[in-house]
Amino acid sequence: MAEDKATKERLLASAKQEFLEKGYMKASLRTICKNAGVTTGALYFFFEDKEDLLRELVEEPLKELMAVIQHHLSEEMEEGVTVVNLSTDTRDIEAAKEIVCCMYRYYDIFLILVTKSQGSRYEDIVSRFADLGEEHYETLAAMAAEKCGVEKLDRYIIHWMSHMQINAFTHLLTHEPDVEKALDLIEEIVVFLVSGWNGMFGRKI
Repeated sequence: MAEDKATKERLLASAKQEFLEKGYMKASLRTICKNAGVTTGALYFFFEDKEDLLRELVEEPLKELMAVIQHHLSEEMEEGVTVVNLSTDTRDIEAAKEIVCCMYRYYDIFLILVTKSQGSRYEDIVSRFADLGEEHYETLAAMAAEKCGVEKLDRYIIHWMSHMQINAFTHLLTHEPDVEKALDLIEEIVVFLVSGWNGMFGRKI
């Protein structure tokens, strides 16, 4: 029914605002319902609990971002099977910009995930993305080491590099609200990150 859909949308909008203002742990279901103009009972008609509300808000944006990242990683791995690219490729920059666009399309949602999700199942979301990158770059680093005839990178360095890469995006999100400015900055950030990658294998751009 249209009325049920409208009620659910009001609850989600109210929940998003409450999570942004107070964070997941301090967010009040009573306040969410009050600001949405519904009773607490009405909320439980649509959602199991507070975490179910958060899940409804974040799952689709997360799936969309993951699809963008997985596509880039798959392309990178396919190319890495035959040749390790140690130069700043415009495709790296375009992939980073696509990630930024996705994050900023759902700016409030990703801000909640990165800074306001403590106490929920998503509180370690940044580490989860870093772990995904770490597994991927461990494989590419082994290829690069073999190609360049140098020793493999220490696992800790790959772990650190993966977290630094993820932090490049989360830091932008939390410090630069303007998407156009963020897109300009990520281009320079990618050049820096690739330069660091090249440096680890004794190469320059």
